[in-house]
Amino acid sequence: MIDETIISNCKKMNREAQRQVYEHMAPKLYRVCKRYLKKEEEIEEVLADAFFTIFTKLEQLKEDKAFEAWSRKITVNHCLASIRKNTNFNMYLDDVKVLSQPFTDEINTLEEEDLLNLLNHIPDGCKTVFNLFVIEGFGHKEIAEMLKISEGTSKSQLNAAKTKLKELVNKLYYQKAK
Repeated sequence: MIDETIISNCKKMNREAQRQVYEHMAPKLYRVCKRYLKKEEEIEEVLADAFFTIFTKLEQLKEDKAFEAWSRKITVNHCLASIRKNTNFNMYLDDVKVLSQPFTDEINTLEEEDLLNLLNHIPDGCKTVFNLFVIEGFGHKEIAEMLKISEGTSKSQLNAAKTKLKELVNKLYYQKAK
């Protein structure tokens, strides 16, 4: 957790405080971006935009204790804006190629990094809805509003994501174990 004095100094545009905040938050916010976005250059661009917003809108933060959650929300919103520009939420699972090789030799363990790799092999719309619903805890109505899609599309994208992830996990991790 970041000390409230540092947040207070950031509000005064203190460069050293901003550096401390960046060093503390960048790895956390990078992982948020990585869950939503695939391309490294896009992740870096969205992360930079998120930090710009964080530092320029810091006066809007009502409670310094909520800084990390507030920063995370800003980062997610920047990821979603990038996704909305580039994603067709009507893509079907048939359009997705299934990988034929496992990601690791450790077949019996599915690590966080493996899950991120699997998420990168499902359509962006499915991945986005999965992240928002499963990881961030949003409901379908909220997701529909954020992504400017219908609730039904949100539900079908989540269902498609779960189906494809199960298929990938079974194929890549459990068939080899037999």
